[in-house]
Amino acid sequence: MPDDEGHPAVGEIELGPVLSALADPLRRRVVRALTAEPDGTARTCSSFGLPVSKATLTHHFRTLREAGLIRQVDCGNSRMASLRRADLDQRFPGLLDIIAAEPEA
Repeated sequence: MPDDEGHPAVGEIELGPVLSALADPLRRRVVRALTAEPDGTARTCSSFGLPVSKATLTHHFRTLREAGLIRQVDCGNSRMASLRRADLDQRFPGLLDIIAAEPEA
């Protein structure tokens, strides 16, 4: 069962929702950017510069969070997102390497 913030436990991260979340090129862009950062790096949602409205940005990050790709933490008036690298490597070895190797569109 997901925690109060909507993050699934490691054992609850399933391939279908992960692949569905990664099907969107903007969400892959977020994950790819986070793979390039040192482990544990947290960034604000707006720091990714996605060309979408605030409501759409919220939707994209909720999708990533609920799929188990990112962890979000409230920081005042913004949310910080970090990649769940260890959890994803445990569940789906090599998946993040594939995303990181994808060329920018």
